[in-house]
Amino acid sequence: MTELSPTVAGTVGAVSLPLLDWRRATAGLYAAARAATDPETGWRTWRDGRDELFAGHPESPLDEAARAGFRGLPYAPYDPGLRFQPLVEPAPPDRRDIATAADGVVRLERIGRVALGAVGRVDVWWLAGYGGGVFLPLRDGTAGATTYGGGRYLLDTIKGADLGGDATRLVVDLNFAYHPSCAYDPRWSCPLAPEGNRVSAPVAAGEQLPPGGDGWISLARGRRRS
Repeated sequence: MTELSPTVAGTVGAVSLPLLDWRRATAGLYAAARAATDPETGWRTWRDGRDELFAGHPESPLDEAARAGFRGLPYAPYDPGLRFQPLVEPAPPDRRDIATAADGVVRLERIGRVALGAVGRVDVWWLAGYGGGVFLPLRDGTAGATTYGGGRYLLDTIKGADLGGDATRLVVDLNFAYHPSCAYDPRWSCPLAPEGNRVSAPVAAGEQLPPGGDGWISLARGRRRS
């Protein structure tokens, strides 16, 4: 897994049904987004569902005090020009071992690159744990200003964050860029964007920081590993 819940961290063999429920709900939101005939409608369903989870779910990365004042996650307006279905191009093999507090070493293996218009080419990774999954983080030119300094996630298929595609292409919609849970609470451990997933171009789409970057999310939080 890429984000480690504080519910299970450090407890060998523990099972968290609330965490399972969170993942089911998340997978359901992405399934609804894939099924939508209009991408923006699917995006609105996804963001409204995330707001509900953050506000009321026991596995919300927001603590009780933050949930009390929560009025929804801030997002940039939907931009249809930032949705892509790129071919996964070949890239030299690369492997990253990321230490985590509870799951030991999480291994990332590069499986290719995708071209995202003016944003440029970024690496696509395979999480080499049981079952595996595609992982696509992004740290763009807004990081540390209007978005979390450690970057955001675009795809994380182990956790259901999957917008579709086929055997050679991925749907990558920058409007779905979201902050990992460690941006809200350092109890969570999140692998963040390696060098090949850092771009200078600003991506004015997806989840944003609240005004001032304060309150229930802070740039000082999180464990930045690359």
